[in-house]
Amino acid sequence: MISNNDNYNLFEEENEIKERTSLLPLGALGIVPMAGCEELSEKINFYISNWRTNDKEYNLYHKDTTGHVQDSYIMKTSCPRFNNGEGKAIVESSVRGKDLFIISDVGNYGCKFEMYGEETRMSPDDHFQDLKRIISVATGKARRVNVIMPMLYGSRQDKRIARESLDCALALKELENLGVTNIITFDAHDPKVQNSIPLGSFENVYPTYQVIKALLRVQPNLEINKDNMMVISPDVGGMSRNIYYANVLGLNVGMFYKRRDLTKMKNGRNPIVAHEFVGDDIKGKDVIITDDILDSGDSILEVIDELKKRKVNKIFIAVSFGLFTKGLDKFNEYYEKGMFTNILSTNLTYRSPELLAAPWYVEVDASKYIAYLIDALNHDESISSLLNPTKKIHDLIDKYKNDLARRTADLV
Repeated sequence: MISNNDNYNLFEEENEIKERTSLLPLGALGIVPMAGCEELSEKINFYISNWRTNDKEYNLYHKDTTGHVQDSYIMKTSCPRFNNGEGKAIVESSVRGKDLFIISDVGNYGCKFEMYGEETRMSPDDHFQDLKRIISVATGKARRVNVIMPMLYGSRQDKRIARESLDCALALKELENLGVTNIITFDAHDPKVQNSIPLGSFENVYPTYQVIKALLRVQPNLEINKDNMMVISPDVGGMSRNIYYANVLGLNVGMFYKRRDLTKMKNGRNPIVAHEFVGDDIKGKDVIITDDILDSGDSILEVIDELKKRKVNKIFIAVSFGLFTKGLDKFNEYYEKGMFTNILSTNLTYRSPELLAAPWYVEVDASKYIAYLIDALNHDESISSLLNPTKKIHDLIDKYKNDLARRTADLV
């Protein structure tokens, strides 16, 4: 077997200097981490500060310009609570003239506050309210306010079927009305929700390159071809995502669709009767399943059961947001039985210590990607190339296959 260490150099982060078409930022950069985003923001800050400090031309150009080359762009803020749960926002330094990027993880249930003497977890509603408070402090003073909300608030309540609220659309309208210029999110449940703010800038970003890179790092011996691997969509709604993965990897795609009992309702939804599979024979193949959110995981576990009935080999699950709302016990049990190999999830939302320690969990670091986006937007540059990583993925796959072939030949 070929070890992970043999393949390490393929994935080393380079101490690079980012190329720019413009040396003049729109305004002095300010990164505002909301509660629970401190670690992610520190990583983003490290990359941007490193690029700007080590770029001699850039550093010389801005040596007398305050704010453009700094060790840290992170601004200190807080959102304290009164004893009854009401809150307020405090920004500890001037925001005037700054190009602010506020980073908010509305799904971070690891954040807590005290209310009536009891410790209370922050809900998505609490996080979103704090975000609006910070925006209200900066609006009218900052040069521009940008919001990076990896997991879009209310994203699963994005359409009206009966007499239902449209939470996501209302939230986007609120942000627009508060003066937010750019909204950046990752893998929105339905990107069409941006239609609620047709005059606003809304970017839906996919961490596809980062996911594939992480998978190849921990699995250095994959045979990426149609004879040995296949991409599987767990439902109809995720087909476009999985088709993209299949195209860039050069694989075929299959799909499960959920057959529901439309005569019954459970927790506001029609219960799933069965998962039906559409696609080629997958016996003996490695399988990649991708989705936006892993909530309780019940549906994914059912798909794993169905795949194992069809005698697949290794199963890899890649999600943008691993929530695991019902805990990890069932996943640990399935892993011990050899039902799946890895679950990959980004660091764009809260991960419990138990999840980080799980032997099957693989972290997908998206901090560098966000740093690229922030640095480009701060210089008012196009981010089109960042939104379409197809060439980078193809280059990565080619290097991986060539490296695997070389190392395999060395063992013969």
